[in-house]
Amino acid sequence: MKKVLIGAFLAASALAAPAFAWEGQVVACYDKVWVPAKYSTSKTLIMAAHTEWEHRNGQMIKVHYPAVYKEMKHLETPGHYVARKAPCR
Repeated sequence: MKKVLIGAFLAASALAAPAFAWEGQVVACYDKVWVPAKYSTSKTLIMAAHTEWEHRNGQMIKVHYPAVYKEMKHLETPGHYVARKAPCR
């Protein structure tokens, strides 16, 4: 029993010793920064712009209808993290 306790103590001290002995120097500091996703868009013409004559309240009126487009988004680069150099705290 005594040998097991001494062996456990020596193993624990051997594992802990390198952590206390190492004294490194800080070279640079970085922050983790989120970069949002980038999208490109394209549009397709659904209905061209046009004008029409309509009857409203007993009158003839000229009505302009603007063009209608369908917009499609395409993913160029997904969102990701970047390590950006920052002052050390």
